Order: sequence, then structure tokens, then C-alpha cells
Amino acid sequence: MKKFNISFLLTLLPLITFAQFTLNGKVKNAKTKESITGVTISFDNSFVSTQTNEDGGFEIENMKKGNYIIHFSILGFQLRTDTIEIQKNKTLEIELQENVILMDAIIVSSTRVDDKSGLAFSTIKKEEMQEQNTGQDLPYLLNQQTSVVTTSDAGAGIGYTGIRIRGSDATRVNVTINGIPVNDAESQGTFWVDLPDIASSIDNIQIQRGVGSSTNGAGAFGGSLNIETTKLNPKPYTEFNSTAGSFNSFKNTINLGSGLLNDKFAVDVRLSKLSSAGFMDRASSDLKSYYLSGAYYGKKSIVKFITFTGYEETYQAWNGVPESRLNGDIQGMNDYIARNSLDAEDASNLLNSSSRTYNQYTYSNQVDHYVQNYYQLHFSHEFNRHWNSNIALHYTKGKGYYEEYRKNDAFSDYGLNDVIVGTTTITSTNLIRRRWLNNDFCGTTYSLNYSNTKNFSATLGGAYNYYRGLHYGEIIWAQYASNSLPNTNYYNDTANKSDFNVYLKANYLIADKLNLYADLQYRTVDYSFLGYNSDLINVQQSAVLSFFNPKYGINYAINDKVSLYASYAIGNKEPSRDDYTQSTPESRPKAEHLRDIEIGYKHRTKNMMWSLNYYAMKYKNQLVLTGQVNDVGAYTRTNVENSYRQGIEAEYLFKIIKQLTWMANATYSQNKVEKFEEYVDEFDDVYNYIGQRHNTYNTATDLAFSPDLVASSTIVLEPIKNLKLSFISKYVSKQYLDNTSNESRKLNAFFVNNIRMNYAIHTKLVREIGVVVSLNNIFNQQYESNGYTYSYAYDGKPVTENFYYPQAAFNFMAGLSFKF
Repeated sequence: MKKFNISFLLTLLPLITFAQFTLNGKVKNAKTKESITGVTISFDNSFVSTQTNEDGGFEIENMKKGNYIIHFSILGFQLRTDTIEIQKNKTLEIELQENVILMDAIIVSSTRVDDKSGLAFSTIKKEEMQEQNTGQDLPYLLNQQTSVVTTSDAGAGIGYTGIRIRGSDATRVNVTINGIPVNDAESQGTFWVDLPDIASSIDNIQIQRGVGSSTNGAGAFGGSLNIETTKLNPKPYTEFNSTAGSFNSFKNTINLGSGLLNDKFAVDVRLSKLSSAGFMDRASSDLKSYYLSGAYYGKKSIVKFITFTGYEETYQAWNGVPESRLNGDIQGMNDYIARNSLDAEDASNLLNSSSRTYNQYTYSNQVDHYVQNYYQLHFSHEFNRHWNSNIALHYTKGKGYYEEYRKNDAFSDYGLNDVIVGTTTITSTNLIRRRWLNNDFCGTTYSLNYSNTKNFSATLGGAYNYYRGLHYGEIIWAQYASNSLPNTNYYNDTANKSDFNVYLKANYLIADKLNLYADLQYRTVDYSFLGYNSDLINVQQSAVLSFFNPKYGINYAINDKVSLYASYAIGNKEPSRDDYTQSTPESRPKAEHLRDIEIGYKHRTKNMMWSLNYYAMKYKNQLVLTGQVNDVGAYTRTNVENSYRQGIEAEYLFKIIKQLTWMANATYSQNKVEKFEEYVDEFDDVYNYIGQRHNTYNTATDLAFSPDLVASSTIVLEPIKNLKLSFISKYVSKQYLDNTSNESRKLNAFFVNNIRMNYAIHTKLVREIGVVVSLNNIFNQQYESNGYTYSYAYDGKPVTENFYYPQAAFNFMAGLSFKF
């Protein structure tokens, strides 16, 4: 990797005055009187926290005089909260009561990391998501997180949305829900439109940046989202939530919970309906979902059944807006019409639509229609204070299609005969087709966890998952039917994929403040699919890959306020469906390989918390689009030998005064392909294909969709009790649409600002009445968050077609909630 210098300036506004007293003590098990290691000790209105050492002891220095509310928490014990007064040095003797029942946190414990791991992560709690959940998809609720960039096809965050972490797209971001993999087994992406309003059933999310820890499902090359759904609420509750806003957007949600029945059982239910016309023309969404969990809680065991469903019908806005339409370039649009042979209807749509809301599709039912049902059964058992285990069974059923109107498609593309009418031979027809996906995904995950409560903990875990996907297409109408028959598929493709992994994780406290972390994973993938053989015949093929993914970390706690950490991790990832199916065994791409180094510093005081994290992610054989056509004429991704991402992530949280808090983060990075080769199609003056032109970039070029600077800021003012006013800002520097660093193929930098108001009213009849008003893009910034490009040469002249996804100008959402 080439050397480079990164300069980062962090200015601290406040002057910190150090206090003079020390708080220390010891935490024991109230029943056995044994000391407890790893108890988290935290304070209200303070960022200072610490953990007990191997003897159950703790010490916090430089405390000021005053009264403090202090919390003691650890899995397996009841939370203890005390109020203490500091007037001099103070020693506490704390006893924690064991939980009467086993708690839900044990279900996801094997996929989570903590400060001892040496990995870069952050955890977003339920309360933070609820404050901003007005109906947008989950990626938009995570938009302010470090190194995150979000996108929306429809322009307003409802419908098809995406998330990138450190510039890595959805296929490189691993997603699990309660430890169960969510990424599509073939494309490896996560389709949030299939999980509408999942945020209303989430307790917390942990984002791990980089390779992260071993988990289940697709390999993490940019980050992981580990989601935990609703935990036990011991009291019955009912919640109603309704929001409405711009673009005829509505969200209605009801949550019900039984509380703990007979000290053993609990049921939670959610029903949601969302709809939006979308910012883009006709980019409507009709989304429905439910969540249901039923659980048995014993002193040593949990049995929990969870099911949730997402139904979506979304009008397609997949193709974006041509650059000439976006810029209002009449001549450019006419040239585009000529180059692409648009008919009068499509030409009129292009020329007469709004520049920022144009949608290519006008057919009334140009929709994506899909239903996905998820089922999870979790069993957790605590054998004793040192040993516990988790096992889960899961099944996901998905079925749906996207429907599209096609003009002048050749009969030969569908295996149909030309139509002969008298002396006229008709070779093409207008038609409506549906392309179906009918898939089943099932498997098991497991973990065995050990902790000696002194200085060592370990997890042995893994998973076996099986996927079966049926891909098929049908013609539901044609202007000329040819020899097609009703209910006949014009293509069928069955794919099967199995994924097995096993991992061993361990933390070892080798000294009072020094912890070592190790994580060793073995993973194997067996994929069978319809693809091309060496004779370019579409036949069933298979690919078997095995990976070893080790991770190592170290954390040194200098004191209760300052810590240093570092980690080194290796990740490997198989190619996606199209990489395999549109290639032969000879042209099949290699698996991707990543080495990830993370080095960080964290500092906490009572009123401030800040951290710096340096990362260096070195790729071998990363898959990128180059424009190259392979041996079956497909534009699939190509391995580039050397590429990298490296940068500095800074996070800052400062309570300026009691009523005013500032949270900010920024990532400055370099993201490069060390040697990029571009391939461009060439056509003659009547669009006959000639071949490909080859351009070599010997100077490192930027990886596509990888901004140099991403920064977020949230200023929260609480002028009166129960009222929060938040000023929210997001800056993303320019992004290139491909890997050539070509200034004519880019997304411009954007800076977007929102205002949010949250107000809560408490009454005897209604536990809480909540009001939320979200004013988005208040300065009416015109920007595009996503796009794509392709280039070719026509009659010896270069042509580049850029397409963009404009985002909504000023818009709003307002909501009202009732909690009983």
C-alpha cells in the first residue's frame, strides 16, 4: 500500500477542570459472595464508565463533589441503581442480585463485541431510533452514524433505500437479526423495503465497521449491522403511532405487549402500514408488516418464537434520471432520444417531465411486488454462572415478482417463433412480463459461551444455512402471442446454496488493564446454479469455496477514562450470483480477500467523550465493474489485484451545559485502485458492435462511491423538560460513479440540514403522548445521493451516459404517539 499522510485537527472548546476525589469499591454476588468481573459502572449525565477487574474491584479518579446516580449492570444480574454523595474519597461495597429469569441479551451475546475486543463499533439504542422513526427505512435512521452514507431511489427514504459503510455497498455489509443472517444468499444484498418499519420492533443495533467479529451469513467487507429485536418488557403496554407528511407519506403502527404473565410468559405484537407517493414521479410504495414474538422465561432458560413479515409493492424508479434531463439540457435530451431510439411516448415523457422527478416508466403496473416471511425459534440456557448456550432455528420464505412493460422485444429472446402474417414476418412484439423469485432459506445457528468471571471468556459458535431459489419468468400479455402458451415460463433457473461456518472467540485479561482478543472462523460455501459452460451453453454448474478468517485484538485501559486498542483481521468473500451465472468456469472471478488493521483511542470525561480510529483495509482481488465483456458477452465484475481503503474516523460527544449536547463524527479517507483497466464498447455509425477499447490507469484511481470526507453533526437543545430540539447536519464529499476518477462521472458533494422536534406529555390516563416534527432538507439543497454510468464509442466518438437519483428538496413528517 502506498504511503500517504492524513491530517486531522480536533479542537476542544471546553476547559476541563479535574476534581480531587476517588471512588472505589468491590462488586460481589449477593448470594455466593463471589466477586464479579466485568460489571459496567456508569453514571447519569456523564460519559464516564468503567468495569470491575478480575477481583471485582473498580476505581474512578478525579471526581468532583456532589450527588451522583450510579448504575451497576452485567448479564445475569439485576440492574442496581444507587444515589451516592461524594464529599471525600469514598469506598463502596456492592452486592448484585442474580436475575430471577434469564434475560434476552444472552440471545445475541455471541455476535456482539465490547470495548475489550479492539474493534471499531457503535451501538444505537431503541430510544434513539424511536425519536426519529417517522416511517423512513432503517438506513435513514442510521444516517448520522460514523462512515455511513444512505441512498433512496424514490428520493424520500421510503421504498428502495440503501446504506454504505466506509464506501462499501450492501453486498459487503453483513446484516443479522437476533444472530440470524438477513442478506440475500445469492446477491448478498439486504433489501430494506422487505422489512418495512422494522425499526419499531428493534431494541438496539450494533454497527461494526470493517471486517468486525465473526458472525453468520455473507462476509463483512465494510461493516456489520447486528440487530436485536424487542426485549422483555415486564409490564403490559399498548402504543399507537401515526405520522404523515410530504409526498402523501403515512405511517400507522400499533404495538401491544402482554408484559410478564405468571412470571414466565410474554407476547409482543406489532402491526404497521406505510405508504408514500415518493418524491420521484410514480415512485409510490405500499408497505405492510407485522412482528410477533412469544417467549417463555425461566430462571435458566429462554424459549422464544419470533415471526415477522414484510409486504411491499413499489413502483419502479430503478433507472434514475439521465444527466441531460437533470440539467434541463434540451439538445442533450434530443441527442439521448436519438442515441437510444426512444419512441414518441417515451421522448415526450423525457422532454416534458420535471428535471428532478423524471421517471422513465409510465406503464401503470410497473411494480415490484414481494412478500417475505421470517420465522425464528431461539433456545437459550444458562448451565451455571460460567456456561450458557444458544441455539436457533430459522426459516425465511420469499416470493414475488417485478412486472414490466417491454416495447419491441424480439421473439427469439423468449424462445418464441416469429409471427408470419401473409407475406410479412414480425420478429418482435410489445409485451408485459413478470420475473419471479421464489426462495426458501433455512438453517441453524448455535453458540456455547464460557466466562470464568475473572479474566477469561470464550464462545464456540457457528451456523449451517441452506438456500433454494427458483428464478423464472412469464409473459402475461403480448401484442403478438406467437406460439406462447398460458402459464408457461420462458426461463427457469433453480439455485441451491449451503453455507457452513464455525468460529471460536476468546477474551483474555492478561493484566489488570490489558485484554487480548482472538476470533478464528472457518467458513465453506457450496453454490449450485444455472450458468454457462466452456461451450457457452447454459448448464447447471457449481462452485465450492472454503475460507479461514482470523481476527486478533488488544485493548489497554490506561485508566477509567482513557483506552487504546488495535486489531488485525482477515476476511474473505465469495462472488455474487451474477458473477457466477454470467460467466464460464474459465472466466469465473476469484473470491475477494481483505486484511483490515484498526488502531484507536478513546477518551471519556463526565461531560465529554471523543475517540479516534485509524483503519487500513487492503483488498486482494476486489470485484469491481470495469466495462469488460467476458467470454459469454456479459458485463460482470472483474477482480482488481490491489485496492485499499484507509482513513481516520473521529467521534465527539460533548454536553456543553445540562440542556445542550453536541454529537459529531467525521471520516477522512483515501479509497483507491492501484491500477485500473477500463474497457469501452465501440460501435460503427449504424451501431454495429466492433469490439472494445482498453484504457489503463497507471496512477491510483478512486474507488466508486467512496467519498473522501463524510461528516455528521447533531446539536440537541432541551430548553424545558420533555422537549428536545435537534439540529442535524450531514456532509458527503464528491463521489465518482466508476473507478476512473473522471470528473465528468461523479456525484457532487452535498450538505443537508434537518430540524427535529420531540415533545412528550405525561398524564394519568395516557402514560405518554409523544409529538414529533421532522423538517428535512430545510435549506432546499438540490443533491443526488446515488447514480451510475456507462461509456461507449460511437462512430469513433466517445459517449458517456450518466444517470442520477435526485433527493427530495424541503419536506416534512409529523407524528403523534400514545403509550399506555
